[in-house]
Amino acid sequence: MAKPRVQHQCTACGALSPKWAGQCPDCGAWNTLEEVASRSAPIAATGSRFAGYAGGPAQVKRLGEVTTEGDARNTTGISELDRALGGGLVQGSVVLIGGDPGIGKSTLLLQALATLPDLASLYVTGEESPEQVSLRGRRLGLPCDDLRLLTETCVERIIEHAQREKPQVMVVDSIQTIHSEQLQSAPGSVAQVRESAAVLVRYAKQTGTAVFIVGHVTKEGQIAGPRVLEHMVDTVLYFEGDPGGRYRVLRAVKNRFGAVNELGVFAMLETGLKPVSNPSAIFLSRHEEPVPGSVIMVTREGTRPLMVEVQALVAESHAPQPRRVTVGLEQNRLAMLLAVLHRHGGLALYDQDVFVNVVGGVRVTETAADLPMLLSALSSFRDRPLPHELVSFGEVGLAGEIRPVPNGEERLREAAKHGFTRAVVPAGNAPRKPIQGMEVTAASRLSQVLDVI
Repeated sequence: MAKPRVQHQCTACGALSPKWAGQCPDCGAWNTLEEVASRSAPIAATGSRFAGYAGGPAQVKRLGEVTTEGDARNTTGISELDRALGGGLVQGSVVLIGGDPGIGKSTLLLQALATLPDLASLYVTGEESPEQVSLRGRRLGLPCDDLRLLTETCVERIIEHAQREKPQVMVVDSIQTIHSEQLQSAPGSVAQVRESAAVLVRYAKQTGTAVFIVGHVTKEGQIAGPRVLEHMVDTVLYFEGDPGGRYRVLRAVKNRFGAVNELGVFAMLETGLKPVSNPSAIFLSRHEEPVPGSVIMVTREGTRPLMVEVQALVAESHAPQPRRVTVGLEQNRLAMLLAVLHRHGGLALYDQDVFVNVVGGVRVTETAADLPMLLSALSSFRDRPLPHELVSFGEVGLAGEIRPVPNGEERLREAAKHGFTRAVVPAGNAPRKPIQGMEVTAASRLSQVLDVI
């Protein structure tokens, strides 16, 4: 069989070159030539490169003529995974799961396939041997005796096996170990990851197979490889949390079939990952008595309100530049809020070190954490605890105003369910009807909040 011809394409101007060079001969850009498969090279077992997702030539259709299935989702049997996916697994979807080593990506997918007895599945591993996968399944006590397993790293041969087995759900672990015979570069390179993912995406769309792809992450926590990998897939899930800790958070940062930033919470046990149906209970410390620097906030992750504890420690600084450290929150926003507190609250912390942490390893990205951050820092600085039954949320502007956040009434009802009786919220989030058992204080300025506290 003739060896496929490989070319190099410039990512800046698109010019093709028969061999790699440090500088593009056409536009003169440096380090922009990347290996690509020749257009004349055959695409084994995947059909034409220009074929439509239906397997044949693409055709123009009116949007009203396109029919959708009434029940295109399948439950995975793991409630928190279904929540992160937007309600279940969609046929023909491609899901990319990333996370730190040892955080539970392979464990979660093996559990998901073991709980799908009604759907034909195929587990493709390029990192582990069949004995290793079998040992993990037995250690977790999973009913995976009938699970079909394939150890292969060539994407063309993976597609050949998949066309014979015809699975409805397929797992590829991981994309950094898969390579294409059309390219000569090593597995894990930019060209190999891009081409292998393109073949898997075409197969999923043409056959309606749901494909899970495991991706490695870099030191910064991003998916390793080209950023185009996240654009090619339908859903991107990130595992968050300390690999040595007990709890894991599965966050959806992209989802074409559901809400973005949906959150699934798991507890790592000896029998694998167990869904946590009430995550607010594990993120609340519930001190025996009120302590300074602690305040409860109600954040919203996807479609679910979540209660977390924000803790702050303010101590006198002996360094020329006081420290501003945040864990689970944005550090630059803390510096901005302390300046607002100085300007509109008359409280200067320029000679104090300020440390803010979200309990439980949760990462809060919304602006509703502004007011709880200020209240916790003020409580620690004054060494006076806030009321034990108090919750708060709201965005703080540079002019000292308290801005409303989305779904304020829903957040208050969630706090009332957990026994909280007092709340400090923006005036725009004041409930239209009184909430039974809760006293709500609505404020429009930061000075009003400080007077109340």
